[in-house]
Amino acid sequence: MKFPYLEKILTARVYDVARETPLDPMPNLSERLGSTLWLKREDLQPVFSFKLRGAYNKIAQLTPEQRAKGVVAASAGNHAQGVALGASHLGIKAVIVMPVTTPSIKIDAVRRFGGKAVLHGDSFDEAAAHARELEQKHGYTFIHPFDDPDVIAGQGTVAMELLRQHPGHLDAVFVCIGGGGLAAGMAAYIKRLRPEIKVIGVEPDDAPSMYKALQQNRRVTLKQVGIFADGAAVRQVGKETFRLCRDLIDEVLLVDTDSICAAIKDIFDDTRVVAEPAGALAVAGMKQYIQREGLQGANLAAVLSGANINFDRLRHVAERAEIGEHREALFAVTIPERPGSFRQFCQAIGKRGVTEFNYRYADDEKAQVFAGIKLEGGDAERQEILAALEEAGYDVLDMTENEVAKLHLRHMVGGHGGEVRNERIYRFEFPERPGALLNFLTHMGQTWNISLFHYRNHGAAYGRVLVGMQIPAEDRARFREFLKEVGYPWHEETGNPAYSLFLR
Repeated sequence: MKFPYLEKILTARVYDVARETPLDPMPNLSERLGSTLWLKREDLQPVFSFKLRGAYNKIAQLTPEQRAKGVVAASAGNHAQGVALGASHLGIKAVIVMPVTTPSIKIDAVRRFGGKAVLHGDSFDEAAAHARELEQKHGYTFIHPFDDPDVIAGQGTVAMELLRQHPGHLDAVFVCIGGGGLAAGMAAYIKRLRPEIKVIGVEPDDAPSMYKALQQNRRVTLKQVGIFADGAAVRQVGKETFRLCRDLIDEVLLVDTDSICAAIKDIFDDTRVVAEPAGALAVAGMKQYIQREGLQGANLAAVLSGANINFDRLRHVAERAEIGEHREALFAVTIPERPGSFRQFCQAIGKRGVTEFNYRYADDEKAQVFAGIKLEGGDAERQEILAALEEAGYDVLDMTENEVAKLHLRHMVGGHGGEVRNERIYRFEFPERPGALLNFLTHMGQTWNISLFHYRNHGAAYGRVLVGMQIPAEDRARFREFLKEVGYPWHEETGNPAYSLFLR
């Protein structure tokens, strides 16, 4: 191994500021899944995340000359707080470059921990480039969030504690992956001392940077990454973290947003702590692994890597957790436009709870219903309901996995656009900052008319926007140029039944 990681982890300087966190049982989830599950509680660190370990270990290794000049980092979250607190403890100046889209709660935390927050750019890449400029200009030492041997070794102390706390049989340890520092450090320690234990990384399915890198046996740069699990939204993993993970971890699992939200609820049920989305990745992956392998009686551990979540994101998490745990189904149903049809529909679904019922007149013969129905029996019950509705003669579509339905439709049912000519529907992610909409409209100019607009804030760095625009066929090429120019991530939804049934 290129660097002696066992020795580096054993001698890492983390406990000046970090604490040894407990390995807690998860009794509720263990009983439900038929295995013994453990949770490594990195949410209990002073900065509510494991990131403090690696940041402080790196800063503690600096020479007196480097300390005198100060450090710089680029981060929109947990690494920023770790660098700020670690540097402050050693009396070192810390400059943290953060995108202007960073929520105020994280900016305030950096300042509270003693760092100087500099807001620059709309993305992490722009913030990181500016941090490198400051490094060159002022002679600061750049503290990388993951791709540094001292940072990796600091994160590896999580595994050192875990194996000491659980010396008995352990089948697998699940670790979130963003840039790969935590997974690399933990795998380096576990595989050296307990090679029989599987180390399994978990990534969001819309930010699979390590998954793709291992698949192609080289580092790849993703064109874009999802922003729900923002703590793991990394477009390219590190060189050293990739080298270690390629050699040491057993596999990488991908989990979706609904599964992450369900895992946040599972963690809350067992600990009364609200994990951030990236912090719950490992538990989501552990659940997926148990189901895939059909495990019973296994001993498994997952790292709760962080709990820095904005309070206003909770409504979105709670909403999606029910679908992630298969406790709610969403259906689009065409019912007759006549008295008593709602009662007949309710008779068809039986004595199940209705979470929502949105009704929209279509014409004199029929109406469209968007319904949420509580489930007790998971996907099997969902299929039963679908079959029962079809048997009762209803035209029905299962919308449970439809992103437009989950993100927008259930909050905006109530108006057909009538005959809107040349309407195209797009789903965007707008930066959550003043001027984002104005920037969009300025680039668009007076070329195309907006026929539909729905915005939802989820407490993240980006807001979800559904936009309808009237674009004649001859303008399609010019519109594609506009999409490139404005630069916001987008998906066309013109063919989505959520649009055709309820909004067109």
